[in-house]
Amino acid sequence: MTPSPIAPRRRLRNRLMLAFAGFTLLVAALFALYVVLFVYTVEDQLFETMLDREVAAQQAYHDAHGRWTTPRDGFMSIVPTASALPDGIADVLREEPRRREFAGHEGRHYHLRQLQPRDADESSAWLVAEVSALLVVRPMRTQMFQLLAWTGVVMVALALLLGSWLARRTTAPLSRLADAVGDATPERLPPGFAAGFADDEVGVVARRLDDLIARVGAFVEREREFTRDASHELRTPLTVIRSATERLGMEAGLSDTARRHLDHIAQSARQLEQTVVLLLSLAREQTSTEAALAIPVLPLLERVVVEQSPLLERKPLEVQVDVAGDVVTVLPTAVLNILLSNLVGNAFAHSREGRIVIDMEDRTLRVGNPGGDVQDRDFVPFAKGGDSSGFGLGLAIVRRLCERHGIALRIDAVSGRTVARLTLPAD
Repeated sequence: MTPSPIAPRRRLRNRLMLAFAGFTLLVAALFALYVVLFVYTVEDQLFETMLDREVAAQQAYHDAHGRWTTPRDGFMSIVPTASALPDGIADVLREEPRRREFAGHEGRHYHLRQLQPRDADESSAWLVAEVSALLVVRPMRTQMFQLLAWTGVVMVALALLLGSWLARRTTAPLSRLADAVGDATPERLPPGFAAGFADDEVGVVARRLDDLIARVGAFVEREREFTRDASHELRTPLTVIRSATERLGMEAGLSDTARRHLDHIAQSARQLEQTVVLLLSLAREQTSTEAALAIPVLPLLERVVVEQSPLLERKPLEVQVDVAGDVVTVLPTAVLNILLSNLVGNAFAHSREGRIVIDMEDRTLRVGNPGGDVQDRDFVPFAKGGDSSGFGLGLAIVRRLCERHGIALRIDAVSGRTVARLTLPAD
């Protein structure tokens, strides 16, 4: 099965453009904040300077004449007591005695300074500046914010254009590399694609991938050659050995010892042949066309039980098969035969006495045998149990074969019995 090309869900170019736009938006917001703070600070500082100058003039006049005089600027006035301050400034001043700037009613705005006479017995007065007519920033605040907002939009747009141009130049080699290797499969590897990349970081990655793909291609070719050779060089001699043992078993005059040795040879040949079939089925990448056909499970199961029956070796065991005749699956016949042969063969080989039950629960085929606690090491290749006479590959290959075909396999111990559960796909 050829996998579909994998398209990235988040492209690097878009992420670079978003980074440029986000950074520009942040800079524009900070710039606008600093501009607003600057203009307000300059305006307020101008009024504070004018008040400081008037306070000095009033203090000098009071020292010379013993009274306050009319301020030189028409927007300033002298208020003799705090209670006479306009627009409720006296109430705010009682809560915030250090405050010097106040917002009045109907858009009026005040700056305030206290006048302290040198005579301690004389009460202080207040210099009040009503500056609403002199404000420059507040009347144009809306236009200023609009100008800053449009300037920010323009800068973000320029940042997106610059980010797009820079992202295209930066990610173009990565995009070509992704296109070159994105749809690669073991049957279609793109060798030699690194020649068109520059001598930079992307070029280094491309050359290393090119070397790796070349090694993978050589490995795949060796695997295909091995699979082709193993089909003939291994399976043919095993078939000859099995046929020879069957013919020898039919000859009369063999002693009991010779027949036991002959049965052991036949059993070992069957186990080795089954292992070879398993390895060859895993080595092949192609999907079997048999997967589209529904096959009955019971006839194949009965044939597997008969084939594996020599493993019982006259043990006091009873085999109970409780599978309905209408149970079907769409697994390839060869795959199902391999799985059943391993599971049933393990149950026969690792049981000494009792009953082996093979039944169905919904779509799950269960093979239960007495004893034989299955552990994690049993799924490791070449890890053999004490009672195993095989090669330590059965369960490990069964698990890999189930993963290849999306089959749920579970083997655990229940009430002193080992139960293998194989969920058969229906479609």
